[in-house]
Amino acid sequence: MGNSTRVTEFILTGLTDNPQLQLLLFVIFFAIYAITLVGNVGMIVLIRTSPPLHTPMYFFLTNLSFLDICYSSSVTPKLLSNLLKENKAISFAGCFAQLYFYGLFATTECYLLAVMAYDRYVAICNPLFYFITMSPKKRIQLTAFSYIAGIINALVHTTAASRLHYCGPNIIKNFYCEVPPILKLACSNISLNELLMFILIGFNVITTTLTILTSYTYILVTILKDRSAKSHRKALSTCTSHLMVIGIFYGCGSFIYARPSSRQSHHIDQMASLFYVVVIPMLNPLIYSLRNQEVRIAIRKALRKRAMSIYF
Repeated sequence: MGNSTRVTEFILTGLTDNPQLQLLLFVIFFAIYAITLVGNVGMIVLIRTSPPLHTPMYFFLTNLSFLDICYSSSVTPKLLSNLLKENKAISFAGCFAQLYFYGLFATTECYLLAVMAYDRYVAICNPLFYFITMSPKKRIQLTAFSYIAGIINALVHTTAASRLHYCGPNIIKNFYCEVPPILKLACSNISLNELLMFILIGFNVITTTLTILTSYTYILVTILKDRSAKSHRKALSTCTSHLMVIGIFYGCGSFIYARPSSRQSHHIDQMASLFYVVVIPMLNPLIYSLRNQEVRIAIRKALRKRAMSIYF
């Protein structure tokens, strides 16, 4: 690969060339990244240390928080460093490493959200068999399947893109390495890469979307059949947080990748990518902590226990 290309590094255009605006953006995104790390690590620790949260749903939520940390960390540190320096170069290997890990964690999160929708379906539509169906072995298998899907998708795209010839220019019009902007810089035929993107991304989106839609269709039918208002509220409360996360994640992803190229704007796409890559990992733990009653109760107990330990 190294012998077949003249380009040894890429230049990321970043967000802006204004030094004052760069400093302001650094402060903002550093705060967002810090909240992302604290929020998701806090969610993992809370779930691990609260026995009432030792259920399949929160097992998957722990993995979602871990993915959000990795997903954000694959892009944000480089974004922050580039905001503080004029030279926004990234090595050839570094660019494709970022491309690989970003694709891995983003794809894995798509599948994990679908798994969590299936988990809600089993919990609400077949509650008597919930802990049998979602046994520890089954949880691990479903989570492992999500990671395997992410690894395969990222490996295929990264390998295919890295084998192309890059003879200049080397300027990536984005703040991180992503497949479409990189393919625009290739000097060789990219028809195979575009075909792989169409097949794999289409398969991933269709598979996860159908799983989510089917699961929540059955959930809705079950809720409408049950005349108990209390059971309605409980079922809806466990699904609302998950639906909000799905809506934000898939909504931003569709806005970035599903629009026709003739209607795409570089600056609008950058803003959407910022929200998708940097902000969403921060929002997920906030959504689950604010919208989920069980998490709020666990937080209050943890804070009360902490206060008592300090007082005594």
